[in-house]
Amino acid sequence: MRFEGEIIAVAVSVLWTVSAVFFEFASKRVGSLALNFVRMTVTILFTGVIALFTHGAFLPFDAGATQWIWLSLSGFIGLFVGDYCLFRSYVNIGARSSQLIMTLSPVITALLGFLFFDERLLWNQLLAMVLVVLGIALALLGKGEDSEGKRKYKLTVTGGTLALALMAPVCQAVGYIFTKKGMQGYDMFSATQIRSISALVFFALVITAGKRWRFMRSVYANASVMKSITIGSVIGPVLGISLSLYAISIANAGVAATLMSLTPVFLIIPAAISGKNKVTLLQVVGSVIAVASGALFFI
Repeated sequence: MRFEGEIIAVAVSVLWTVSAVFFEFASKRVGSLALNFVRMTVTILFTGVIALFTHGAFLPFDAGATQWIWLSLSGFIGLFVGDYCLFRSYVNIGARSSQLIMTLSPVITALLGFLFFDERLLWNQLLAMVLVVLGIALALLGKGEDSEGKRKYKLTVTGGTLALALMAPVCQAVGYIFTKKGMQGYDMFSATQIRSISALVFFALVITAGKRWRFMRSVYANASVMKSITIGSVIGPVLGISLSLYAISIANAGVAATLMSLTPVFLIIPAAISGKNKVTLLQVVGSVIAVASGALFFI
């Protein structure tokens, strides 16, 4: 089907938008480390069940060395290091500024796609990428007021903090490229499992080093948190990440990454409906530019 990868990439943005709502609820109650460990565990279990029907195996033992090496590296860099940097950035500079910096991911992905796979962008794709990133940036910059009631339209951070924040989109982009290198037609749910297993191992090491296993038991005993993480994991990591791997594997990596970066724009909708955030004119303008510009990919 024409534009299959691009259509799936847009669907991934929608899935990640829904899952983000559930993850926000859970993260405020148990923290990002516990959230990431549990969501990786849930993802491995559910992708295993799906892979059992689609691929004939619960665990990806049939994967070759190439799949294990590249997808494990992708999981370590994209899901473990990347998420750590992203969540640390939330603490250091706030979610708005962190999301703004994350809009660099499609650009970095496109550059890496050119360097590693000789993927070239057509004029309409390049224009669309620039406009989508611009639209997302405008929408995020227009997210209202800071804690003192003052509007903030610029990013002021120290060099070290900025370097940490920049690591998040870089890791995400590198993770996408390693995924594209490692899949090579391999089942997307099994590929997601390998990435999740890799990330889970490192999250477990951090929990062990921090002696947090007693706290983890209390997390698993919290019914409302587990329900939220489970639903979010099925919608996001299980379906969202799996489909994102497939989109990256069949479409231009930069184009797919750009369309999947629409999540921050889509998140404005539930925030507006819930009344938590006032929708500003700049948000509306940015959202319209981002979504409308995405249509250029389908010309």
